Amino acid sequence: MAAPSSSAGFGGMSSDNAKGLALAVSSSAFIGASFIVKKMGLRRAADSGVRAGYGGYSYLVEPLWWIGMISMIVGEIANFAAYAFAPAILVTPLGALSIIISAALAHSILQEKLHTFGILGCVLCVVGSITIALHAPQERDIDSVREVWDLATEPAFLSYATIVVVAALVLIYFVVPQHGQTNIMVYIGVCSLLGSLTVMSVKALGIALKLTFSGVNQLFYPQTWAFALIVATCVSTQINYLNKALDTFNTAVVSPIYYVMFTSLTIIASVIMFKDWDRQNPTQIVTEMCGFVTILSGTFLLHKTKDMNDSTGPTLSTRRSKHASQTAFAIEVLPLKYQDCVDDETLPLSLPKADNHYLMQELPLRYKDLNIA
Repeated sequence: MAAPSSSAGFGGMSSDNAKGLALAVSSSAFIGASFIVKKMGLRRAADSGVRAGYGGYSYLVEPLWWIGMISMIVGEIANFAAYAFAPAILVTPLGALSIIISAALAHSILQEKLHTFGILGCVLCVVGSITIALHAPQERDIDSVREVWDLATEPAFLSYATIVVVAALVLIYFVVPQHGQTNIMVYIGVCSLLGSLTVMSVKALGIALKLTFSGVNQLFYPQTWAFALIVATCVSTQINYLNKALDTFNTAVVSPIYYVMFTSLTIIASVIMFKDWDRQNPTQIVTEMCGFVTILSGTFLLHKTKDMNDSTGPTLSTRRSKHASQTAFAIEVLPLKYQDCVDDETLPLSLPKADNHYLMQELPLRYKDLNIA
């Protein structure tokens, strides 16, 4: 087994881990902003063509969408480089910082509300990220991309990869046509499953390029190009289904759910493939998991409080939130195609009939014609 990198850096962190940490933080800033800019571009594109959620591609001629895409590419490049220096268990959870940026910008630019508890959620994300950063395993020394290929072709990881690919294909060909527009987990499930394989391949490519730039050419190995092909295939599919998710559902919902699923699956993939926990004691592993749970708690707060305001008055919106809690996040996952027809004071379609009857009395007459009860 290769030994972990031993060069010390700030606070006992290895120099490679410190570089990976800095790159991961900068990546989160660009990616968090990209969600908002892309969402603005998708909204503009929807006014002049078929929405992305319905298979349209009019956003490809929208400059704002491309600005957001460029910002995401810059962030992903930084993220790509981070994986070459630090283990996935350190880099991937730091994506929570992009949720903080995305939530703050959505609040100020897209007028998607950020409750006081949402701010607390942001704080929890930061605390959890710091905890993981201080207790992450050291990056192992790898001298050739063939070593990574050997890790990827061990029975345990091959089994994981097979399960992921089969699950993604089932979602794409059987579940998406029926439930993609109404269930937020479908689009995000495709992105998250393939995302875990993307990260493992990106890490392999990052290591290959780092070794190449240091004078040990890895580009003539077929394994390098095999990993590149996997990255291209998975990333193109992820972009397509992430666009559908952003166009169909609220950004403040897509971002945290995608983060939770993607990060969880990536940590599992990294533990299986790179055996990160083999180089740590139980205390370090438990501390990392506590940090991750803290981040999950923060993202949950952001998710649950996104439609709440700080007013304590008995408004229709607060009463609606109370009833929506009984329907498994009905408000949060209401597709945007219905949000275009009803405003913030209008009842979601998925509430029980008893609740519909209770609230229909307070709806303006012009909305009762929609027959949503």
